[in-house]
Amino acid sequence: MLIRNARGWTAAGETVLSVRLDRGAVTACGELAPLPGEQVLDLAGDWLLPGFVDVHIHGSGGFDAMRGEADVRGMSRVLRRLGVAAFCPTTMSASPEETRRALAGIEAVRRRPEPGGARVLGAHMEAPFLSPEKAGAQDSAWFCDPDRDAFEGLRGETLVKLITLAPERPGSEAFIRWAAAQGIHVSLGHSAADAETVHRAADWGADHATHLFNAASPLLHRAPGLPGAALTDGRVFCELICDGVHLHRDIVRLAVKAKAPERALAITDAMEAAGLPDGTYALGGAPVEVRAGKAQRPDGTLAGSVLTMPRALHWLIHEAGVDPRTACAMCTSVPAASVGEPCCGRLFPGSPLPLTRWTSGWEMAGVLDEDALPL
Repeated sequence: MLIRNARGWTAAGETVLSVRLDRGAVTACGELAPLPGEQVLDLAGDWLLPGFVDVHIHGSGGFDAMRGEADVRGMSRVLRRLGVAAFCPTTMSASPEETRRALAGIEAVRRRPEPGGARVLGAHMEAPFLSPEKAGAQDSAWFCDPDRDAFEGLRGETLVKLITLAPERPGSEAFIRWAAAQGIHVSLGHSAADAETVHRAADWGADHATHLFNAASPLLHRAPGLPGAALTDGRVFCELICDGVHLHRDIVRLAVKAKAPERALAITDAMEAAGLPDGTYALGGAPVEVRAGKAQRPDGTLAGSVLTMPRALHWLIHEAGVDPRTACAMCTSVPAASVGEPCCGRLFPGSPLPLTRWTSGWEMAGVLDEDALPL
């Protein structure tokens, strides 16, 4: 199937291009003529974007990654219908048995992809090497110091792409150096670390900051903390929950000015209620109340989000005033790059489907797969 007259970007700037789709991927881009009998979709100048990439997501559409393989498969199906091409199912602090079950389920879907689902890149472990001082919605009862043996005992055969930890905990240097050498991306978060500790962690190999400004030491003018160090250290990718709840739009603008175009990425940090009505749900087995787009524990602590990637892109452009090209990269190519993923988040041969279509006014017009029909 051939998509024609689509607007997009190359290294040289804005362009009009054609894209051929076949067998779940982009097979050609550029100036293309239809093949005999090939289905053709004319976008008439609408924007064509690669599929979204979400490297921090706990659940969506009633599914939760901590429940195991069946729910990860459910997440995969739901996310593809939203235009997500690839994602990292993300774990919570839980017992070793629950964590091993969740990770085994993630790996099962990575190895045997869900038909018609978004691709699983690998797991994001958001626990257990976190700070009780910045637990957020995580259960601190299972927190512990970074340790290779503990990590190996939890992950088993699972491919872990990303792990969040608090670098001030004893054992962090040895663990970060080892993990980075194994190709595991280390993200700094749920941490009370000062700026100096964050820079040292980057020296050791950490290259990521988890949901910047949330569950972290604050940014102060004499003590810039984790956010200040992450924003000024060129080695660190910074996750931003772009929902207007977790971050004020001026903070997002500040982060984008500091890190874009190559180190600022949007995440959802979504939990199972994403895409569902207000009500009572769960995150990591604990109750969460969702009201007016905000997910909270009974004590008022924010507990993930109900954000989707299309809404994140729309909010970045229309509410935060981020340049559309930068905003699109934050939702596609930059998150892919942050976990070393070479194919997702870009429009070139080999890129996985689906793609998304947006009007000239940056309203979403559809999710496109091989049949070019909305999913």
